[in-house]
Amino acid sequence: MQDLIQKLNSIPTLSDIPENQITWLAERGEICHYQVGDYIFKRGDAMLYMLILLEGMYEIKIEQNGQLRPLSEVEPGGITGALPYSRAKNVMAQGIALENSTIFRLDRKYFEEMIHTHYELTERLVHTLTNRVRDFTKQQQIGEKMLALGKIAAGLAHELNNPAAAVVRSASELRKHLGVMPEKFKSVIKIRMSDQQVDTVNDILFAKINQGPKANLSLMKKTELEDEIADWLEDHRIDDGYSLASDFMEFGLCVEDFEKINSQISEEKDLAPVIKWIDNVLVTEKLVQEIEEASKRISDLVNSVKIYTHMDKSPEKQMADIHEGILNTLTILKHKFKKNKVEFIPKFQPDLPQVKIQVGELNQVWTNLIDNALDAMEEQGGCLEIKTYQAGDFVKVEVIDTGKGIPENVQSQIFDPFFTTKEVGKGTGIGLDVVKRVVDQHRGDIKVESKPGQTRFVVCLPL
Repeated sequence: MQDLIQKLNSIPTLSDIPENQITWLAERGEICHYQVGDYIFKRGDAMLYMLILLEGMYEIKIEQNGQLRPLSEVEPGGITGALPYSRAKNVMAQGIALENSTIFRLDRKYFEEMIHTHYELTERLVHTLTNRVRDFTKQQQIGEKMLALGKIAAGLAHELNNPAAAVVRSASELRKHLGVMPEKFKSVIKIRMSDQQVDTVNDILFAKINQGPKANLSLMKKTELEDEIADWLEDHRIDDGYSLASDFMEFGLCVEDFEKINSQISEEKDLAPVIKWIDNVLVTEKLVQEIEEASKRISDLVNSVKIYTHMDKSPEKQMADIHEGILNTLTILKHKFKKNKVEFIPKFQPDLPQVKIQVGELNQVWTNLIDNALDAMEEQGGCLEIKTYQAGDFVKVEVIDTGKGIPENVQSQIFDPFFTTKEVGKGTGIGLDVVKRVVDQHRGDIKVESKPGQTRFVVCLPL
């Protein structure tokens, strides 16, 4: 017993505690031994004991996204498990011995006696509890931010992949296309045409280019125009008439345009080089437009992230349009709409006044609410509606989904730290806690109404 008392006294947390209190502790506890690889505790176990590691080492792991993630390593003197005034009833992690370990444990049934008769011991253990909660909260917040970062990164990778691939594909096609230009240029440069004839052909060609491709034609109309152009080209002995017809049709060229072009060409043999030169110009224009559009898409995505993170602004509150933050969040999570087959229904008040906010902080609110709504519709798809409107001196944002809903008996707990309705490993229980704290920082309010098929979060922000 005296050896145990000395070991407990040597622990920094328990140093300077009156000897009679350490003796009381030693008399009521028990010693447990564990081999390497043994479970000291498992997730879901009842939290019945305070644990003090006397010798050895063990690792604490938590489950996140279906995988065990190391949280911390406990060395001799470390105190874990139940502590006075702790409300935890079950273990949230698991402990595995990394070395042969000796642990002193005290049943929580003695806590009431400790609190009433041993003030110094209780105070020191409550400080340990406070530090543990703070450290664990910090770890979970980091985990939540990393989880959010992972979602954003996945979304960006998915959204950037298509335009980036389009740029590479179009650039490669453009290189091949320009490679065959010299021969066609040779046949064109031999043609003798007056300035007026060249201007007429150029006017027809660049009028079509300036109008851009005709994307609004029906499939039937496109097929009809292609057939007419192809027939005209074949009638005028131009090779590959049907393959050329597609390019011409796309830019809105028709038989009447080709008749005008033909009327400006003096010799019949010169028609084919001119027609093929026009096709080359149109194909080049089309590829350049594809590269331009894909590059713009990439630029827009990067700009969305820049605005979303507010990386170029100070963290101070400033007047801002909340629609911008919501839309940028939607852009970043766009891949998840496609994956979960969710339709977006915006109902934004067009003249909504600006609100004084911390843009980056409030974007976390939109991210968590929208992401949770999409998760709720993961299996069956559905609709996400976001509604904004002014109500007196407040701006309100409603996020409404048609998912499975939140059980009525837990709706009062959803904003509590570490509480989650998601499956084990899929949620940290921090997201809605972050939402609540950010809304509170803005002197706002958030409420929830939920039933199967409709969950409505209402964020209220003062103007």
